[in-house]
Amino acid sequence: MAEISEAKWYILHTYSGYENKVMNNILTLVENRGLQHLIEEVMVPTEVITEVHDGKTKQVENKLFPCYVYVKMVITDESWYICRNTRGVTGFVGPGSKPIPLTDEEVANLGVVSKPIEQSFKEGEIIIVVSGPLEGYEGIIREYDEINSKVLITVSMFGRDTPATLDISAIKKLD
Repeated sequence: MAEISEAKWYILHTYSGYENKVMNNILTLVENRGLQHLIEEVMVPTEVITEVHDGKTKQVENKLFPCYVYVKMVITDESWYICRNTRGVTGFVGPGSKPIPLTDEEVANLGVVSKPIEQSFKEGEIIIVVSGPLEGYEGIIREYDEINSKVLITVSMFGRDTPATLDISAIKKLD
């Protein structure tokens, strides 16, 4: 049996719009067949952004990498077969038929695995957004959800306070 430390991140290419179906189908197969020791995680990285249409503000979840599903697994014939033959999958990302795992540096750069955040925030604190569509904007923390690592902030856009929910990794305290 494979050890957990052998698991690496791989990327599956999918048809457009099939990302969540692929993720859910793989997770169901893993659960039904008891293969958690081979396929540890399956995810579609997303971010929540705030959109304003006709003066109405709403939260929208966007896929960071459309047409891709990330799988942390130990490559065996069985795990490869499950991923490769899931409906909606066109193949693994990499040259030829042999999947190439992401390096630790690539995993860190893609933000697939979030690092623990060392700082804590308080409501009313002024921050600056360091990544995402609001990068460079200053904002005020309205709510801090430490459990889910999210903050509700308001930023001033076009003379109006606009709310946005961000991951705490996307902000830093203003010095």
